[in-house]
Amino acid sequence: MTQDVYEPPKVWQWEQGNGGKFANINRPVSGATHDKELPVGDHPFQLYSLATPNGVKVTILFEELLEKGITEAEYDAFLIDIGEGDQFSSGFVAVNPNSKIPALIDRSDGKEQRVFESGAILLYLAEKFNAFIPKDSAARTECLSWLFWQMGSAPFLGGGFGHFYSYAPEKYEYPINRFTMEVKRQLDVLDKQLADNRYLCGDEYTIADIAIWSWYGQVVLNLVYDAAEFLSAHEYKNVNRWAKEIAERPAVIRGKRVNKSWGDEADQVRERHSAADFE
Repeated sequence: MTQDVYEPPKVWQWEQGNGGKFANINRPVSGATHDKELPVGDHPFQLYSLATPNGVKVTILFEELLEKGITEAEYDAFLIDIGEGDQFSSGFVAVNPNSKIPALIDRSDGKEQRVFESGAILLYLAEKFNAFIPKDSAARTECLSWLFWQMGSAPFLGGGFGHFYSYAPEKYEYPINRFTMEVKRQLDVLDKQLADNRYLCGDEYTIADIAIWSWYGQVVLNLVYDAAEFLSAHEYKNVNRWAKEIAERPAVIRGKRVNKSWGDEADQVRERHSAADFE
């Protein structure tokens, strides 16, 4: 199908509401659009998030820490509805000036420490509790390499492939082909790494696995974008084996439900304040 050729203007101008699922909240400037304080719970950690792939990274880690018996990791999780623009409230922007979920406040040391960007939050919590990050220097370096691989690679999967395949108001062959090719290359990278390793960094389950599973594991298991068949995800046998093993972890099952606002209501834990919220 032939599509109209787009000729960029000399100077780009923003046309508000220019199509797409998130057109009503996308804008070319930062900062708050309205005044609203964030709710605050009783636990040391206050998480403001949504159960997107970036969001579940953090709730999975919190649940893994609690599963490990680290009670100091108790947390409150409040839902940020990005479709309604909650991320542009003055309270949220104060925690994350980039207006993206997840965002965390740590009050455990008697002061408020903000942490934003999902990878930074994972590293912050892993180091704070000395868990899910290797102690050996070489293994830790390998873990961080894969963690930052995810941070650099996933935008091609989410903002690239996910947007044009699932969310764009019209289907365009060029961007879908371009980003599909890159996502399949990334899956091949993971498949080769997992051919001789139980987890990304060997036998130890780490924050690298949590970060990468939240995107790529969910994609091959058809939990996001409904694109597993389109991507021939079954071909990546090592990724599938790894993804299924992690998906069965109790903490992962719980973490995926936190701040979820769609699908089966019985699977949603819109706010999390204690283990009882999962019952």
